[in-house]
Amino acid sequence: MKPWLSPVLLVILASRCGANVTITTTSLPNGTVNTSYSAVIKASGGCTPYKWTLTSGALPARVTAKVSSTTTSLTLAGTPTTAATYSFTEKVTGCGGGTSQVSYKVVIQATANHVVDLSWKASTSTDVVGYNAYRSLDGATWKKINASTIASTLYSDSTVANSTTYYYAATAVDIYGKESSKTASIKAVVP
Repeated sequence: MKPWLSPVLLVILASRCGANVTITTTSLPNGTVNTSYSAVIKASGGCTPYKWTLTSGALPARVTAKVSSTTTSLTLAGTPTTAATYSFTEKVTGCGGGTSQVSYKVVIQATANHVVDLSWKASTSTDVVGYNAYRSLDGATWKKINASTIASTLYSDSTVANSTTYYYAATAVDIYGKESSKTASIKAVVP
């Protein structure tokens, strides 16, 4: 290695580790009692590994936080058991000491107050036997919301929560059980 390269690399690494880490997730979805809840808080910048800390408040009852293997995100998951408004603050610290914290408010409703009805034009192919519906909170991470094919082209999702935005897509399943790629997503804002 060139003798002048070591100081340059040291400066680059030192400036990277001294950079501030930033929590990039600014809000979280609401939920419903006895319905699976999932949300991801993401961070970037600084250097990893990150350390995550709940600095104030409490997560919804029966929802836990798990740090990703890369430490760049914190997944909140579980089945809430108590309807309430939960306020809490998450803090992340980068390996260079930079910190970021964001306060969140999550409302867990006793029951769903809304139903989203999904309908799509049926395929004219004789090879299609049914449809699957998918839901995403971020438009990128999809969750299958009906595990089997359905003959009808209407599907209702009663697990939606107030003040939350969802994205929906559908797939077709042929007579051999092969699933098509997802349709373009449709945005649904639940008031």
